[in-house]
Parts: sequence; structure tokens; C-alpha cells
Amino acid sequence: MNLAGRLARLPREARDTLFLLAVVACCIAPLAAHIPPWASAMAATLLAWRGWLAGSGRPLPARWIMAVLLVLAVLLTLVSHRTIVGRDAGVTLIVMLLALKTLELRARRDAMVVFFLGFFTLLANFFFSQSLPTAAAMLVALLGLLTALVNAHMPVGRPPLALAMRTAGRMALLGAPIMVLLFVLFPRMAPLWGMPADKPGARSGLSGQMRIGSMASLVLDDSVALRVRFDTPGGEPPPPGQLYFRGPVLTAFDGRDWFALSQPEAQAITWARPSPAQLRVQGPPLRYELTLEPHQRPWLLTLDAAKAAPALPPGQWAQMSPELQWNASRPVTGVLRYRAESHLRFTHGPLRRTPEMRAYVQLPAGLNPRTLALARQMQADRQLAGGGTQALVDAALQRLRSGGYHYTLDPGVYGDEHTADEFWFDRKEGFCEHIASAFVVLMRAMDVPARIVTGYQGGELNAIDGYWTVRQSDAHAWTEVWMEGRGWVRVDPTGAVSPGRIGQLQRLQARRGVFGTAVGAVVSPMLLQDLRAVWEAVNNGWNQWVLNYTQGRQLDLLRSLGLQSPGWQDLVRLMGLLVCAAAVIGLGWALWERRRQDPWQRLLQQARQRLARAGLPLPPHLPPRSMAAQARARLGPSAEDAAQWLLRLEQARYAPRPAAALPRLRRELARLRWPAAQSRGTDTP
Repeated sequence: MNLAGRLARLPREARDTLFLLAVVACCIAPLAAHIPPWASAMAATLLAWRGWLAGSGRPLPARWIMAVLLVLAVLLTLVSHRTIVGRDAGVTLIVMLLALKTLELRARRDAMVVFFLGFFTLLANFFFSQSLPTAAAMLVALLGLLTALVNAHMPVGRPPLALAMRTAGRMALLGAPIMVLLFVLFPRMAPLWGMPADKPGARSGLSGQMRIGSMASLVLDDSVALRVRFDTPGGEPPPPGQLYFRGPVLTAFDGRDWFALSQPEAQAITWARPSPAQLRVQGPPLRYELTLEPHQRPWLLTLDAAKAAPALPPGQWAQMSPELQWNASRPVTGVLRYRAESHLRFTHGPLRRTPEMRAYVQLPAGLNPRTLALARQMQADRQLAGGGTQALVDAALQRLRSGGYHYTLDPGVYGDEHTADEFWFDRKEGFCEHIASAFVVLMRAMDVPARIVTGYQGGELNAIDGYWTVRQSDAHAWTEVWMEGRGWVRVDPTGAVSPGRIGQLQRLQARRGVFGTAVGAVVSPMLLQDLRAVWEAVNNGWNQWVLNYTQGRQLDLLRSLGLQSPGWQDLVRLMGLLVCAAAVIGLGWALWERRRQDPWQRLLQQARQRLARAGLPLPPHLPPRSMAAQARARLGPSAEDAAQWLLRLEQARYAPRPAAALPRLRRELARLRWPAAQSRGTDTP
């Protein structure tokens, strides 16, 4: 016998319990990545145990066993989180309580507790992710919980789950307009909106520290880092060579790792503080809207260079660092949308050399001796010495162009000390951080202030929604060199090795595995690319219209309705008016429907619904006499009063004055003792 046949032959209590356990598993499963492994394993074991008890008809565990399991769950939560307060610890406890409560399903009140714990667990998923897949999964779990809840209110007989599911779906559809209304108008006031994480973990490919060889692995991460929409005709971006989204600036170097001056590790390497940004811009600004994915850092990515602070949502503010990097007042823990404007023609930094510049020429002692010798050789060249810093930079770039150097994802493992020597003289190949690091070391060896800038370079247009998508695989490292009278000047040595990387946005592709090769042989790469574009456009729409529906957009809605200076009080008034209007419309529709429908047919429909709740669903075409016969045959003597009432209803239909008997029949229907009212002693979940 197949699985469907076995489920059909189970007693109703076992069937309903197994269905409820499946719904509970759907609510808990997405949380497995955010709770301790022991919690996931324990919850799965408890649910499987409860399912085995239901399927085999065995009794539930004793109270003392439940008490021991509860104490064990609390102790393990304390060990894992050092507390039982907070988001992570609280969610772990909720999952454990929900799983344990399924072992106490003895009466309907226990089922109700499971339902409400299930709803809370469902909402807890949004503490960790508010993405579109999470919302879709929770919608399925919500319909499952509603189905189980409706089914629990059909205690007699064996109503099919499909009937409860249809009722639950109809309830969800009727509640959808109210949900949309509350979403649009309910005031978004702190601290209701935005729950900070207890232990934020960085997701971004960028960091305040860069190890030589670490960025090459980011090309394997094709996830979205940010999306940009430019305020230009057709949404066209600037030339590809100017698509530099500025991130952390790295100055201190220990031979293997680069650090930002704000990092504690940098304090042991250099003593200087960065000089002020001193940004000077030319020409009109380029305006754009940027949607930044959460990366648990305060960094705000902007095109080089943004003079004015990005326009953040209410309650947040931004500040520029001395290295020309914008930082938010708090880490970016959710999808963040902001507007910014950048000047693509700019200069920054001091025009004359200052004592703070010593931090940008420091190198670890005793490392990269061949690079230092090359620097002395270049400085001794009279032709180069006469051309100043620009000539030295051009000579280094020419060496990269003509010296047999290669841009690659797999340059091999560099050593821990002489990384610049290995690049310039041995391997002659590397990814962007190898090239940038070796270039800065060479510049500093010639007493030229230089530093590394990390961020993203390039992007691709999604033709579906018109947004430019920048991925983690677009992470890039370039350099800035200080020149007398000009300040800091961007120099991207990767462009000298691989001009297509910067000018034509050509990316290195990682080698495909066996599975990727097989999929590429069966499915067209263009089809996969189109499907990805559609999915990312849909996901971006979710980010723009749902996750980023902020208080500012609410107030913009009120302004479009004619209010001059709207506030949250106006939102409450408008929401109240719309709710009252909806109630009046619903009342009017009910009255109209009541008058439109045949009163005799309405009484017959009410009787059919009562019989369905009693465990006797009947097709709508049966007349009252046939319904009475079915009730007597299947419900026994307890349905005699209902059968007699159905016969009187049929008699009234054919009486000389049928309307005169309907009020009496309506009163009898209200007082009638139906079989469902006599059989409510059975408690099933």
C-alpha cells in the first residue's frame, strides 16, 4: 500500500497530528541555520518521536520525562548563548518549547498552544531574513497553520483536509486587503521597525583587512552586493572606467596583510593619523539611487567621489572619513536604500607633503629586498627622476604592460614575507590585490606616498528592471598615489595588466565543476542568464517596495494626497477612516447579499453547513428530504430533530404562502440541537 493509502486508513487523530507536525517542521526548518546544531537535532528528534507515537497509537510520554527535557533544553540554551534573553536565545527557546509541546497534544487546548507557538515561530524567521524566498516559505507555513486551526474546529467525523485548506485559503484572501492596508499606513516608528542582531556576522566581500590572495576567492561569490539606478536619460551609467564604488582604504602593511588605519592592528604598524579628505570637485554631480545589501558594517558604498552625505532613512546619518569613505551611524544589518550624488571629476588630499604622509611610505623592515633594489634603480634613472612622481608611476605601469605579467584567479600560493618580490620577479601573475599590493610597495620604496583602496568596480545592467547590479565578484582593489600639487590620484595597476577588466568590465570566470559543465551542456547559458535576470528583478522589486517601504515613503504618500506637513498622526487618522469605510462597505454588501438571496435557499444552506460541521458534508444539489434521509442514516437518532426540521422546510416551500412559515423556521433553526452540539466531548488537534 502506498503512502497516501496508509494515511487515508489512519484514525483522524493520528492523521491530524501528523499534518500538524509537518506544518511545525515547515516553521522550524528555516531557523536551522540560525539556532545551535543541538537545537535543530533535538527539535527534529522530538517531532519524529511524536510522529511515531501518533502513527503507532502509543501513549504520550509521562510528565516527568517532559520536565527533564524542558530543563535540558533551558540548560543547553544557557550554555550556547550565555543567556536566555535576546533574539538568538529567545528563538532557540521558542523552537524547543514548540517541539516539546507537540508531545503534550492531549486536548484541543494543547493544540491551540501549538498553533500560537507556531505563529510566533513563523514570525521569528523574519528576525534573520526578510528576503522574498523566506516570505514565500512563511506564506506556505501560514496556510498550513490556518488549515490545521480550521480543522481543529471540525471535531466531529472525518472532514477532508482539503475542505479545511479551502476555508483557510478563503480566510487568507479575505484578510489580504486588511494586511495591505496596515502595511501601507501603519506608522513605522522606532523601535518597532528594525531589530538589531545579537551577533552580527559580516556577509560582505570587503573588510578592514586584506590578505594577499584573499580577494581572488570572491569571484566565486556571485551574490548581489548592491544595485544602482542612475538619474540619467535611459538610466545609463558613466563610462566603465569610472565605475569605482569606494570602500575601506588600507594603509598599514606588515608584509602579508593590509589594514585600515581604523583597525587596531594598524596601530602597531604606524603612528600617523590620516590627513583630512580635502575633497575638491568639478562639474555637475551624477545623481543615483543605491540599494545596499546587508553586510553588518557601517560602510556606505558610493561612486568616487561623493561630497554630500548620502540621504539615509530617518534616524540615520552618515559621516565621511579622512580617507573619503562614507560611514553610516550604525551597521547595515538590512537592505538599505539611499540616494547619493558623486562628482566623477575631483581631487582630494593635501597639495603639499605633510608629516602625516609618513604613514603612507612605511614598509616592514627586511622584506622584499629585490623590490627595494628595483626602486633604487628606478630612482637612479635620471630621465625618470626628472619627471617627478608621475614619471615613476608611468614607468611602473609600463613595466606591468610589457613585462609579461598576467591577470589570473589562480596565481598559486604566495609566501608569507616577500610577496612583492614574488610578483615582480618570480610569478608575474596574480589577482587585483596581488597587483595593487606589489605596486604600492614599489611606490613606497621610492618614497612616494601610496595606499590601497578596496571596493567594487563595474557592474551589469538588468534589462528587466533597469538597475545596474554589482556583485561580490566585482570586488576590486586599486591604488591611490599622492602627487605634489594634485593630492591623491587614483591609479589602477590592474588595468595595465588587463585593460579589459576595467575598460570593458571583463571578469575572470572560475573553472566549472562537473555539475556546472553538465548543466551548461543541457541548458543554454543565455536561458540561465535570462532566468537569473528575471529572478533578480523580482527580488529587487521586493526589496524596493516591501523591505524599503519606510516612514519617508509613507509621508510621501500623504503628501501626494494633498497634506502639506504630514506626520504619523495623519497616518493613524487615514488608516482609521479607511477601516471604517471598509466596515461600512462590508455591512452594505452583507445587507445587499441578504436581500438578493432567496430566504428559503439561505435557510437550506445554513442547515447544510450545520450538517457539514457535524461530520456530514452533503452535495449542494440534494433537496431537504434527501438531506433528512442522509442525516438519519449516518448520524442516527441524534439527527432526528434536524431531519424533522428539514421536512418542515420542504413542506413550506410548496405551501400556499411559503414566506409566512419562514420566520418560524428561522427561529427553530436557531434553537435546534444539532448533532455537532451533542458530540463535542471529543478533543482532537
